[in-house]
Amino acid sequence: MALNLAGETALIVGGGEVALRRATTLSAAGLRLRVVALDVNAALSELTGDIQRRPFETADLDGARLVVACTSSMALNDEVTRLARLRGLLVNHAGAAEAGTLRFPALIERGGLSVAISTGTELPMLAQALREKLGAALPESLPMNDWSAQRDAALQLAGSERAAALDHLRVQIRAGVGL
Repeated sequence: MALNLAGETALIVGGGEVALRRATTLSAAGLRLRVVALDVNAALSELTGDIQRRPFETADLDGARLVVACTSSMALNDEVTRLARLRGLLVNHAGAAEAGTLRFPALIERGGLSVAISTGTELPMLAQALREKLGAALPESLPMNDWSAQRDAALQLAGSERAAALDHLRVQIRAGVGL
């Protein structure tokens, strides 16, 4: 599943390397970031001006649509996750993904193409290795806009003309990806 949460607020509880990686992903997806942590990675400070250098409080969840619990304390991550779930928020528990409702897949992005890889378990190293392997197999660029325009034009046709145009596009796409 892919969600469009652009413009929504993401609360990140924690300020280290994991927080930076999650914040980078969320920022690229258009979410507004709010960080609550005692210590904050300098690079994380550059991503958002909404940083509160203090301990987490339950009220920090107010207004958030998505929460990332990524502190060095498993007990605090557990509590943030529990409270977020009680409110029906999407939540990622960085130390125990199965406790949350949201996982961050390894991504390959090329132009308008996105490939997400998740192992369904706590093996991010496997997802990262597969991302590297699949990334090497994918073409560097694809004519996504051209293919989309051809598809749109084909959908305006009727009957056998439509089927023929879509079949022709299917052949082009398969050749474009090396099949």
